[in-house]
Amino acid sequence: MPVIEAPGVGHRYVDRVVLAGVDVRLEERRVGIVGANGSGKSTFARMLNGLVLPTDGWVSVDGLDTRREGRAVRRRVGFCFTDPDAQIVMPTVAEDVAFGLRRRGLSRAEVRERVDRVLAAHDLAGHADHPAHLLSGGQKQLLALASVLVTEPDVLVMDEPTTLLDLRNAQRVSRVVEALPQQVVLVTHHLDLLDGFDRVLVFDEGRLVLDDVPDVAVPYYRKLMA
Repeated sequence: MPVIEAPGVGHRYVDRVVLAGVDVRLEERRVGIVGANGSGKSTFARMLNGLVLPTDGWVSVDGLDTRREGRAVRRRVGFCFTDPDAQIVMPTVAEDVAFGLRRRGLSRAEVRERVDRVLAAHDLAGHADHPAHLLSGGQKQLLALASVLVTEPDVLVMDEPTTLLDLRNAQRVSRVVEALPQQVVLVTHHLDLLDGFDRVLVFDEGRLVLDDVPDVAVPYYRKLMA
């Protein structure tokens, strides 16, 4: 698994401290992140591929610094947002998946093969030519996931990917994530998704307050929120 290091990480927005004193090394296959809204968890997740840069400390992925080598980091670390509409940029499903492969030096045949393969893997092959924004909520989230996975990242960071989904589609996305070979860092309010994870980070008021296995971290978080 890739090694993500974040020693002494913090982030300030003007005079407001969003995140402070985070010191972690992530090398497990499945890492969960939980915390109340505004706890700093999404800020930390976005630091892992350079979407947000730390104002204190540094973040690296297998030695690649997110500040100095952001492009190389983003080739290694894919990111899925809460709202898939924030990621859908092309008119049709197949075009949207292919968009992530631009500037990869692939031939048209290679692009088509990759796109076809990832659409089939996520039950979207029959929707290849459909308007992307007319898909159901669950299908849009699968499309957003497919558009990241087609680039073959080593790490997948997901920021609350099931928040806008009903239970059936949330379970569907959960099954897809469970089967992925990539290292996954999952931010979620749906605590059941963390079953079988290796590690869970609990954030509160901009700080990492617990780092443990799910059987310890989830009850701690429930008590914290109560």
